[in-house]
Amino acid sequence: MAATPSTPSSDLQSLSYEEARDELIRVVGELEQGAPTLEQSLALWERGEALASRCEEWLIGARARLDAARSTAGE
Repeated sequence: MAATPSTPSSDLQSLSYEEARDELIRVVGELEQGAPTLEQSLALWERGEALASRCEEWLIGARARLDAARSTAGE
């Protein structure tokens, strides 16, 4: 079980929604299986939090685009 992040934190902004979601699913799976050390568990948890935030950013952006399209279509 690899408990190290597959992408450095600085690269989070370059992840697509799908990439961030897929890695988040992998991280959650590793956490559910249990990491060998507390330090590895904490690293996975922190990575998961960062990935969840990245997914949320994508979803907020998508909602803003949809709202803008709706308001333009309603004019």
